Amino acid sequence: MKAVVKISGKQYIVAEKETLLVDLLQEGTKELKVNALAILDGKNSKIGTPETDAVVTAKVVEPEVKADKIRYIRYKAKKRVNKVNGHRQRHSKIEITSIK
Repeated sequence: MKAVVKISGKQYIVAEKETLLVDLLQEGTKELKVNALAILDGKNSKIGTPETDAVVTAKVVEPEVKADKIRYIRYKAKKRVNKVNGHRQRHSKIEITSIK
C-alpha cells in the first residue's frame, strides 16, 4: 500500500518502511503524523477531498543531512570578471513507520 502525503509544501508518494529526504524540519521534531491526500492500493484506492481519513506516521532518522554542494559561476567574457558561489541544501531524513 502506498500513500500520497504533503510534507512542508511538497507531495511525496510513500510506502511503509521507506526512508526519504524532505526539506529541513523544525528542530526537536521526533515524529510526524500527516493525513494522506490519497491511498493507492490497487482496486481499493481512495482519493481525498482534499485529505483522506488515513494517517501516515513517520519518525525522524537524522534531523539534519546536507546535500552535495552546488557551485555556480557568473562570468563575463573579456572583462576579467568571474564570481564563484555555492549552495548546500539541508534536509531531514525520515522513515515511514505506518499507514493506517
